[in-house]
Amino acid sequence: MAKEVMSQLPGYRLIYFGDTARYPYGNKSPKTVIKYAIEDTDFLLSHGAKVIIVGCNTASALAIDELKNRYPGVPIFGVVTPAVKQAASISKNKKVGVIGTRGTVNSSIYTQLINQLNPEIKVYQQACPLLVPLVEENWLKRPETKMIVRRYLYNLKLKGIDTLILGCTHYPLLKEVISAKIGKRVQLVDSAVEVVKEVKKLVKTKADLSLGQSGANHFYVSDLNPQTQEIAKRWLGNEIKLEEVSGIGE
Repeated sequence: MAKEVMSQLPGYRLIYFGDTARYPYGNKSPKTVIKYAIEDTDFLLSHGAKVIIVGCNTASALAIDELKNRYPGVPIFGVVTPAVKQAASISKNKKVGVIGTRGTVNSSIYTQLINQLNPEIKVYQQACPLLVPLVEENWLKRPETKMIVRRYLYNLKLKGIDTLILGCTHYPLLKEVISAKIGKRVQLVDSAVEVVKEVKKLVKTKADLSLGQSGANHFYVSDLNPQTQEIAKRWLGNEIKLEEVSGIGE
């Protein structure tokens, strides 16, 4: 998500918070996810954020309504709705697949929102709990990863989907493998790309929502260890400096 923001909104100051001490959120209860999302948002707002992007699909699925009610004056974007709009608009055969964490899939939020837009679209979901750790281990092209991806996508392929939503911000790093296993004719929808498009429309038209043209980006995490630093370096580049913060949720 951070990389997509920097790519589509160069010059805008980014305040990023990764809850590395408590993730993944995908295996947490809805109550816990909402609690964490509120604490994360409070932290970002206290550090000057004017627009909030909930980069986690699970948090977007379970906590976005609570966040919007709690912070009525703050533009808050989840990754689910923009991806839903894109998938519904590009699917030709009205068969859309969704892959995500157990929390995202169990919420059925993608199915609900897609059916609201177009009740004729059939939505097929698949939880893929092993993909996040595989991505973080950098096993992007390992035979084991290809085998697991193929197994996860097997039923979706049988359903004949023509569009697949990547319902986790880790999954775009596996785009090449996912595309190969689901079939080149299936269009992939990257939720991160779609939500930043929506944010871009807003900040470019409202001067009071400018994130600021000066000042450095800040990348905060709730737990800093060698693995976290390596992941940031691999995904975002050598210039990224992570700053550890304490007290979140205490």
